[in-house]
Amino acid sequence: MATIGKDILKASQLLEQGKLVAIPTETVYGLGANALDTTAVAGIFRAKNRPTFDPLIIHTYSIEKAREYVTKFPPELEKLAEAYWPGPLTILLPKKNVVPDLVTSGSNNVAVRVPKHPLALQLLKGLYFPLAAPSANPFGYISPTKPEHVNKQLGNEVDYILDGGACEVGIESTIVGMEDGKVCIYRLGGLSIEQIEKIVGKVNLKINSSGDPTAPGQLKSHYSPIKKLVIGNVDELLKRYDNPGVLNFGDRNYDVYTYDLSRDADLTEAAANLFQGLRSLDESNVEVILTELLPEIGLGIAINDRLTRAAAEK
Repeated sequence: MATIGKDILKASQLLEQGKLVAIPTETVYGLGANALDTTAVAGIFRAKNRPTFDPLIIHTYSIEKAREYVTKFPPELEKLAEAYWPGPLTILLPKKNVVPDLVTSGSNNVAVRVPKHPLALQLLKGLYFPLAAPSANPFGYISPTKPEHVNKQLGNEVDYILDGGACEVGIESTIVGMEDGKVCIYRLGGLSIEQIEKIVGKVNLKINSSGDPTAPGQLKSHYSPIKKLVIGNVDELLKRYDNPGVLNFGDRNYDVYTYDLSRDADLTEAAANLFQGLRSLDESNVEVILTELLPEIGLGIAINDRLTRAAAEK
């Protein structure tokens, strides 16, 4: 198992040696490596058993630093960066040649983010390279929101886990880009559609669910527990399944093992608890996980996206 600690100098030295270090962000824990070192990046794909056609996000600490890795920063996307960086926003931009094709899965665009976590920012400011850092979990499984989650599932693959506590947002970043002069959302996440449209006006949704992703986190089956997840009317589903567990939202009670995302039906609290809830049920003695979609507003849209992908046939 990996060592868990708060030693930023140790994390920096390992990353400079081409090693893998799990880092905290406000969204989920990332599996970090030098984004400009192809060998180090290959280590991410190997450790996660992630297909190389699924691109990675690179992390840095400012808009100015991000410009070193992209050829163009459209004004609309720059406005979003100014409003929400650091934060749960990833921006898809044309890459410079310094960014290896392995990072972008051959695409001419690179996904860039400035995370809002003090330890992550301190680490990034001390490095001379950005970090490629997808979620620190085996490919397709539930994303980690605590250092212990990383150690349990990738402890033998990572060289150090930088302990930043529990993740505040709890679901991955929202990914945006430009097509035909219009801002597009490619992945729903910790920044709501309403928050984005407040800055740039109406946006297009390009939420892909296929085997040919244009941005990270777009595969149809993703964020999945090992146990089967079924979405529907929970009261009806309980009549059909033996030994079920329930992922619950709101003030309802069931006579089976239940994980409450938010008893107060708070979408922000539910997002922060989503992956922990799936993990708790997956590690319990239940045989199937039952849940319902949340209200399609604010973060509820991103939560439903994660639930739908988690329930997809593998």
